[in-house]
Amino acid sequence: MTDPRPAAPTVLVVMGVSGSGKSTVAALLAERLGWTFADGDDFHTADSIARMRGGHPLDDAARQPWLERIRTWIDGRLVAGENAVIACSALKRAYRRTLIDGTARVRLVFLEGSRDIIQSRVRARHGHFMPATLLDSQFAALEPPGPDEDPITVGIEESPDAIVAAVAARLDIPADDVCG
Repeated sequence: MTDPRPAAPTVLVVMGVSGSGKSTVAALLAERLGWTFADGDDFHTADSIARMRGGHPLDDAARQPWLERIRTWIDGRLVAGENAVIACSALKRAYRRTLIDGTARVRLVFLEGSRDIIQSRVRARHGHFMPATLLDSQFAALEPPGPDEDPITVGIEESPDAIVAAVAARLDIPADDVCG
C-alpha cells in the first residue's frame, strides 16, 4: 500500500463557523489518514471560554494569543516531521495569515454551509461552550478563503465520512490509502 503521507509534512486547518462540523471532520480526517489531531478549542484560555459561554464573542485582541498558541503547535508538527490536522475557526484572513504565514505546508479545509443547517446543529448540541446566540457574530466575522489561499472547500450537507472522502480526494490520496 502506498503511504498516504505527503513527502513534506502537511498540516490541515479545518475551518468554518461554530457548528460547521470542524471538530468532527478534523478528528475523523486525522484518524483516517493516521495523522496527529488537535482541536483549536483546547488552546483557548479559561477566561476566553467563560467569556464565550456568557454570550460575548472574542475580539481580535483576545483571539491573537490563541491563534499564536495554535501556530506554535503547527510549527511543532512541521519541525517534528509530522502530518497533522487541527480544527480552528480561522474566520478572518488575518487569523489565517497568523496560522499559515505563507507556508505551502499548511492547507485550509473550509467547511461551508448554510446558516439554517449550522443554526440547527448549534441548537441541537449539548455541552459546548459556544452558545447559539454567538452564531451571528461568527457569520459576521467570516471571510471565506479566497482562491489565493488555495482552500479545499467542502459543503457540509454530506455526512462526515463523505466530507473526509472529498478532502482526501482533493489531497490526491486514493480512497484505498485512507485507513478506516
